[in-house]
Amino acid sequence: MKKTYDDIINLPHHVSETRPHMAAIDRAAQFSPFAALTGYDAAIKETARLTDERVKLDEYMKDVLSERLQIIADRMKEYPEIAITYFQPDRKKRGGSYITAINTVKKIDKYERIIVMADGTVIPIDEIISIDGQIYESMYMDE
Repeated sequence: MKKTYDDIINLPHHVSETRPHMAAIDRAAQFSPFAALTGYDAAIKETARLTDERVKLDEYMKDVLSERLQIIADRMKEYPEIAITYFQPDRKKRGGSYITAINTVKKIDKYERIIVMADGTVIPIDEIISIDGQIYESMYMDE
């Protein structure tokens, strides 16, 4: 009784004389599913990425920050190290993140309402939620 493929089952494996041998990884790639939803994974990751809500400061905190900025302006030539925490809005979705920059202040531009740190970081004054540093600690000890 003759079975299917009996005529070719014992033949040697064919090796092309004109085409190079294909690597197993390339051969497997031919059969992998194509990405029908290009960018879907990136969109899911972006949606899952968490952002913080902007904190609204009350008038008291705004006054405290204003006083601290004035102290920095008055003592800028002493090059005090300052830690400024500010809100950076997210470019892709609602919300953003809070960043703390620790360095010396190079310039306070009241017209543009920005602070430029010695490392080049530009901080919008209206986004600042806290300013800390040793210059404030020494002031409170003197009182």
